[in-house]
Amino acid sequence: MLTIAQENPRFAGLELFNCEDFTGLMIRFLLNLGVILFLVRWLYYTTTRRKDYLFTYILISSIIFLLCFLLESVKLEIGFALGLFAIFGIIRYRTDAMPIKEMTYLFMVIGISVINALANKKISLAELLFSNLAIIAIVYGYEKVWLLKHDSVKTIVYDKIELIKPEKYQELIADLKKRTGIETIKRVEIGVIDFLKDTCKLNMIYEQQDNAVNLADQMIPRQNDQDDD
Repeated sequence: MLTIAQENPRFAGLELFNCEDFTGLMIRFLLNLGVILFLVRWLYYTTTRRKDYLFTYILISSIIFLLCFLLESVKLEIGFALGLFAIFGIIRYRTDAMPIKEMTYLFMVIGISVINALANKKISLAELLFSNLAIIAIVYGYEKVWLLKHDSVKTIVYDKIELIKPEKYQELIADLKKRTGIETIKRVEIGVIDFLKDTCKLNMIYEQQDNAVNLADQMIPRQNDQDDD
């Protein structure tokens, strides 16, 4: 007795849905996301309060997982593999310094483009759509739902070195608010101290608002500019 194997329907050369593969992708992705959230949200963030790195860790982890899972069955020639390595090398070898959040978005758009471009017939359309929608959902949840108020970090060279003493911390905050016009400063981290020039580098962490961001970008020079001087 002959049996005819029924093939799953296809669209544009891609299998529309493969129950076994899709279920495996979804379970592993949720497991990976759950572990990463526990590590960076409940362990890392509660200690450091760095929202920019929180965003970076979650997004890069998700992109790397999807790249490894979906492209496991994609056969890459050595030339293309080197080209793929060069694409991600853009993130490291860049001319201008990029904030960590913008660099994460750059990594994310490169990763999504690679996934969508290299998806072959062994990857179902449902898996591909799930991967794209999962990244969109994570970014949307972070930007619009989970953490509505973001923290920004600006590194500045500060000249009133006498105010960096622990007992004058509130005076330091008040002086920075007065000189920068940013009223949403939450805390200040003291970096390198230069006693010869009576200056020090401060990391100013403040709540991100449109007017505060614009003012900070205009008044506070970039780190590269400071280093050049």
